[in-house]
Amino acid sequence: MTTSSEQKLVVITGASTGMGAAAARELARRGFHVLAGVRRDRDADAIRSTGIEPVILDITRSEQVEALAARVADDPRAPHALVNNAGIQVNGPVEALQMAEWRRVFEVNLFGHIAVTQALLPALLRSKGRVVNISSVGGKFAMATYGAYAGSKFALEAVSDSLRREVAPLGVQVVVVEPGGVRTEIAARGVATANDLAARMTPDQQARYGSLVAANNALMASGTASGLTADAAARVIAKAVTTRKPRTRYTAGRDAALIMRLGRFLPDRTLDRLLATNLRRHHPKGVPSTPVPHRDVPGVTDRKA
Repeated sequence: MTTSSEQKLVVITGASTGMGAAAARELARRGFHVLAGVRRDRDADAIRSTGIEPVILDITRSEQVEALAARVADDPRAPHALVNNAGIQVNGPVEALQMAEWRRVFEVNLFGHIAVTQALLPALLRSKGRVVNISSVGGKFAMATYGAYAGSKFALEAVSDSLRREVAPLGVQVVVVEPGGVRTEIAARGVATANDLAARMTPDQQARYGSLVAANNALMASGTASGLTADAAARVIAKAVTTRKPRTRYTAGRDAALIMRLGRFLPDRTLDRLLATNLRRHHPKGVPSTPVPHRDVPGVTDRKA
């Protein structure tokens, strides 16, 4: 059963492209008035349509978050949902990734979401609305070079759990959506950023991690190419927004569902081994990768699936 969309607002952050833009279109099609957060005027022009009202919103800028809250407060329509979708992907080895990059990832992927949630929560409490946080399969499992990105998503998952337990008695629902590979621009931007950051590594770091970064970039590109379309991911987001009694978490994509199941049952060392074996096929030819000792996982071989 779904909720009625008549005369209700939905706020979506990070709606310039990808899942955010697709979710804005899907929810507008279902009759909601969508306030679509974008960072540039040209993105606003591109997404503006029937049922979609773009708002300039950088979630790391307090004055723009305050303006969004004022826009919602002034609207006679009840806010039904806040979809915290904005995000960036920055990959690099823990040793080599500069602290400024760690802080930038957390500012966007965690603190910005908290700021928007704090600003809109009074209105959502009055309307008995909901908060939908777009996490990732990386919010449960962190692959090599994903420390900053996955760390921010792990934290978002924890904040979501805490918020859910705080506001459920007050009538507000909190839902997490965990996509796997999705065919959006974020992966391409992530690869470009990873290559830029890798170029800044010291020679010793290049020797240690250069092949690993290249392999992860290839894996990311492969996973994105075979992943969900943005429209398919948007339908999962819409389900989280509209289902009257939603689950606390929804996965998006078969890869996400599979990894979640494996993670629940496999020991850490076994999962390490499977991830390393999958990654090995993406290492540049002729460049040695760091082996995982067989003794860590008895019975697991190097055969490719």
